[in-house]
Amino acid sequence: MAAFLAWCAVGFRRDIAQIDLRMLVSAWPAIALAGGFSLFNYVLRIWRWRWYLSRQGHELPIRFLSLTFMAGFAFTLSPGKLGEMARARYYQAHGVPLSAVSGAFFVERILDLLAMILLAFAALLDADRYRGLIWVAAALVIGLLLVIGLCPWNRVGAWLARRSHPVPGHAGLTMVVSTMVSARQLLTPGMLFVGLALGVVSWGAEAAGLKVVADSMAPGQLSWSGAASAYAVAIIAGALSFLPGGLGSTEAVMAALLMSHGFGAPLAILLTLICRLLTLWLAVVIGWACVWLLRREPSSF
Repeated sequence: MAAFLAWCAVGFRRDIAQIDLRMLVSAWPAIALAGGFSLFNYVLRIWRWRWYLSRQGHELPIRFLSLTFMAGFAFTLSPGKLGEMARARYYQAHGVPLSAVSGAFFVERILDLLAMILLAFAALLDADRYRGLIWVAAALVIGLLLVIGLCPWNRVGAWLARRSHPVPGHAGLTMVVSTMVSARQLLTPGMLFVGLALGVVSWGAEAAGLKVVADSMAPGQLSWSGAASAYAVAIIAGALSFLPGGLGSTEAVMAALLMSHGFGAPLAILLTLICRLLTLWLAVVIGWACVWLLRREPSSF
């Protein structure tokens, strides 16, 4: 967080100097409401995570699932958020194989990216600069879904198991195949639709938080479609940059899109910082709190 704030101070020192922090005084109720939207996002995603694991035959207490899911956010500042897979360590003692956790995580990431693409659709109409970015993300998601759905992963797994001499990278290939087999279980038409709907609603709630805060500072200037596209396109840019947590790229794109909706640079940067504090850093803080709780109360699980 210190490095992030230092980067903002250096990169936007002139604009930050113009930010009137007194605007935060009247905006506190809206900021608190936006924080509530972020918490709602986590609740929906915890429910989806529990559903994915239960469909693979792993029923676990909701408190344990909630803490372990949120604990993954302690490591979300990693390329592609792969650090969130650290939550898998908590499931080993409960007989949940790594392939089940990685399969659920892989499907979750795909559907979250697809949900962002749907939320960003408005940007296709009024933001030529980022159309290519959205189409690249869409092509990536479609390609991954086709790979999961069309490749005979069970046959590949059986072939690897039958070989008397392991192929190069045998352990890694076996893990990938097991992950794809688990992921396919979660991508039946019904589960795909429900999982995607939950993703759109949960991430749409965070975009709604951006609009609520923007309306408290500049009423009526940012439409719902503008908030959804600005938030979603920025998150997609951060994901495709593969920087830890999308730091830098997400903030730059979000601020640029807000300025394209008529916000001055200082206000656009302030809104971006508030949004990222409520969506990224709030999750990191909660994640570390959950890691601490899991370490202190292992016997309760």
